[in-house]
Amino acid sequence: MTSMTGSRFFAKAMQAYGTTHVFLVPTILTPALAEMEEMEIVRITAHSEKAAVYMADGYARISHRPGICMSQTIGAANMAAALRDPFLACSPVIAITGGRFSETKYRHVYQEIEDFPLFEPLSKFNVQIDLPERLPDLLRQAFRSATTGCPGPVHLEVGGNFGQAIEGEADLELFFEQQFSTFPAIRTHPEPEKLQIVAELLKTSQKPIIVAGGGVMLSGAQLEVRKLSEILSIPVATSLNAKGTLPENHPRSVGVVGSYSRTCANRLVAEADLVFFIGSRTGGQVTNNWQIPRKGTSVIQLDIEPSELGRNYPNVCSLWGDAKVSLKELIKLINTNSMQGNQVWLERVQQVVDEWHSEVRALRYSEAVPMRPERICKEIEAVLPSDSILVSDTGHAGIWSGTHIELHHPSQTYIRAAGSLGWGLPAAIGAKCAAPNRPVICFTGDGGFYYHFAELETAIRYGIHPVIIVNNNHSLNQETEIFSSAYGGKQYTGLEMWQFQDLNIAKIAESLGCLGLRVEQPEEIGPAVCQALQAEQPAVLDVVSDLEVLAPEPWA
Repeated sequence: MTSMTGSRFFAKAMQAYGTTHVFLVPTILTPALAEMEEMEIVRITAHSEKAAVYMADGYARISHRPGICMSQTIGAANMAAALRDPFLACSPVIAITGGRFSETKYRHVYQEIEDFPLFEPLSKFNVQIDLPERLPDLLRQAFRSATTGCPGPVHLEVGGNFGQAIEGEADLELFFEQQFSTFPAIRTHPEPEKLQIVAELLKTSQKPIIVAGGGVMLSGAQLEVRKLSEILSIPVATSLNAKGTLPENHPRSVGVVGSYSRTCANRLVAEADLVFFIGSRTGGQVTNNWQIPRKGTSVIQLDIEPSELGRNYPNVCSLWGDAKVSLKELIKLINTNSMQGNQVWLERVQQVVDEWHSEVRALRYSEAVPMRPERICKEIEAVLPSDSILVSDTGHAGIWSGTHIELHHPSQTYIRAAGSLGWGLPAAIGAKCAAPNRPVICFTGDGGFYYHFAELETAIRYGIHPVIIVNNNHSLNQETEIFSSAYGGKQYTGLEMWQFQDLNIAKIAESLGCLGLRVEQPEEIGPAVCQALQAEQPAVLDVVSDLEVLAPEPWA
């Protein structure tokens, strides 16, 4: 035991767990932030609580360490709202907020309401800390909960609107569990007999396909998925969260499946006689609302969370375990000398993939102005560095980037919003904090950009240099058909509800101190991206696209 303030203990804990950045909106745990001065922990002050959470989320997904975000009591509800994204994406964000002192509850303290229950459905672990003596065990539990099993957010509410409850001195144990500083912290193994069953099912199936989910990326099992695919000649589709599991020019890669998808991926998963879901919750997006695979298809699931096994599809066999170690053991059971794959099925896979490429070729090479998003994505793909991190917003940004920006190198990484428009820009800042030497490129729309573009000032203030590519159609054009239906046909009035002013976003970025580039011709995209990647400042590419072009409906 060592006598010290809770503030110093908190700072030493962040250092011990390898935290390099914390993301916050003042004022919260200020004495602890001051203690971090000597520890080379960067304290990133954002312009909103939601942006701070999204930064921590991007940081966590790239660093494989819990992302730390903090706010005082008045911002707690905003922080809870933002935790929806890391919760849905299984990202270990540790959110710390101020809370109410027990002696002042129910007395109308300035700015206070009971925020604590808001975090219950959005976190794996939700606790209150009212004494510095409870900081050591509860902080250890926060890291333990965030990094074990299926990773996810946790919330610590520290007493006092600024978290003053931990500022006092106490005898505190300087014991930290390094095992839980990264994820996955514990890798579980499935039963050997179940692995044997799965090996036989995969070897005897005529039309098998793998669907890799986000758990593959969380586990770092990309290489194992590739080995299994190559050994058994099994095609691989991915969820959006697992995009790039196989390089997307690999002969066994069929693309992203589900509702944000390539037609070829949906068609092939629908035709398969055995679907092996690896690290996927089999939710509505990856299955296009449970239409793909077809009802009655044989399904195997491998997942770290046992309650997900068979949740949405009856399993012919379920494997409970970490994706990486489970696949390693499965590969050992397979006799590689006897595996050729079903040639008829492989030819069918290649035919369907080739058909999709032929169908979209004209769109990807379109010379139309305003530009088509397919062409924008093709030009980005052509100059995307081999070690880049591609960050995508949700909605049309997720559909366009997931479908039309191929990742051809194992060292490229893709992360995306799990649902909250505007996530992309602050998440890109967090990702760049986690990997300062890797190029970070965010693909968003003007609708997403407007949510948190003030964080460009944050990036400038801290010398963080992401590249933000804005697909600017001066609208939320994903809403086109929704509004047209509401108006009983083509909408002619009320367009201001989803169409914006046609502003020069590059000029807005320049006014904040960024490099701003307005791009209006297809041949300008590649050079502009290269210029932005070389800039010694945050860069925003304002890429003007066609308001009339909508993302295609998923094949069902």
